[in-house]
Amino acid sequence: MDLFEKLLAHRGPLGQHSQIAHGYYAFPKLEGEIAPRMKFRGKEVLTWSLNNYLGLGNHPEIRKADEEAAREFGLAYPMGARIMSGNSNLIEEFENQLSEFVGKEDTLVLNYGYQGIMSVIDALLDRKDVVVYDSDSHACIIDGLRMHLGKRFVYPHNDIENCEKQLKRAEKITAETGGSILVITEGVFGMLGEQGNLKEIVELKKKYQFRLLVDDAHGFGTMGKTGAGTGEEQGVQDEIDLYFSTFAKSMASIGAFISSKEQVIEYLRYNCRSQIFAKTLPMPFVRGNMKRLEMLRTMPELKDNLWKVVNALQNGLREKGFNIGNTQSPVTPVILSGGNNEAANLIMDLRENYNIFCSVVIYPVVPKDVIMLRLIPTASHSLTDVEETITAFSAIQHKLESGVYAKAEPQMIAK
Repeated sequence: MDLFEKLLAHRGPLGQHSQIAHGYYAFPKLEGEIAPRMKFRGKEVLTWSLNNYLGLGNHPEIRKADEEAAREFGLAYPMGARIMSGNSNLIEEFENQLSEFVGKEDTLVLNYGYQGIMSVIDALLDRKDVVVYDSDSHACIIDGLRMHLGKRFVYPHNDIENCEKQLKRAEKITAETGGSILVITEGVFGMLGEQGNLKEIVELKKKYQFRLLVDDAHGFGTMGKTGAGTGEEQGVQDEIDLYFSTFAKSMASIGAFISSKEQVIEYLRYNCRSQIFAKTLPMPFVRGNMKRLEMLRTMPELKDNLWKVVNALQNGLREKGFNIGNTQSPVTPVILSGGNNEAANLIMDLRENYNIFCSVVIYPVVPKDVIMLRLIPTASHSLTDVEETITAFSAIQHKLESGVYAKAEPQMIAK
């Protein structure tokens, strides 16, 4: 079969809905200034879908810092990969600041989060090594593991008993191969908002020899007394061997970092292929991210405001009887029952008639007959926004249970 014929015959689990979904349910366009209220298809909507936890995306001080850095450096500097010609004193200074903030010896700033953690996993492991990882790990972790030529064992989400079972299996293999064991989990799981059981995993170090890699993309800046992440929140930051996070969530920017012992970071600096063979992070992002980190460190009111909104939203939804799972973070899932057609009609009603915009997750990302609405509260939202949203959600839940959304096929949306 011709390659293109194969692709068009099997568009993929999400792509098969593209003719109806594109431009509305998938690949929607939010326009205007980054804020809780933006424009969708020409109409103002209250938006709960932006990874802008601390409200820094459009903060005046951030806009000023970004503008000044772009004017001073442009987008080209530094040129090339860091190992060849793209290093700078400012990048190294930023790495030192990050190391101090998360309590690690050294840090490597990465040009992107997704490819960065893939490359870290690839650099750490060889075919003799075994990986044990949480089943709900983000796609970037799964894609990194696809490059691993050795064994990998998955344990059900946050199931520590099963994690220990997989560690026993891993030990048997490494005893024969002479390899090592790496456990991978997340600080905050971005879909359901649950924290990884970091404290329990760390306890297993007393019985098994392994290193722990934590992807804390949603925990950095939002969790812990100072915002240093989920390890700080659970009191085990020192026991995390490799701490990874992105700048795309609480810092509302681009790039990522990995922190660990100095010699480990030196190894990664010379072995992460996505950093050796790709251009370094442009200087306006470095300078802008330094300003974001400064505000994260020195303005605790940003995180306080975030959690004020988080608690109001989550408590209000629970009081109205909504199932928001076991979230222990700002990520707020609202779990409903219904098929994909019902989900399409529900989300259209929510956007068109209630002016609420949030992400919708359907099968195959979640089980069949489950509709998950995913809300991301930010420090920029208000308690009025929360009240408006809970009122709208109560109305759509009643319609869903009454069968209103099951009566009609989803509409073809004009592009």
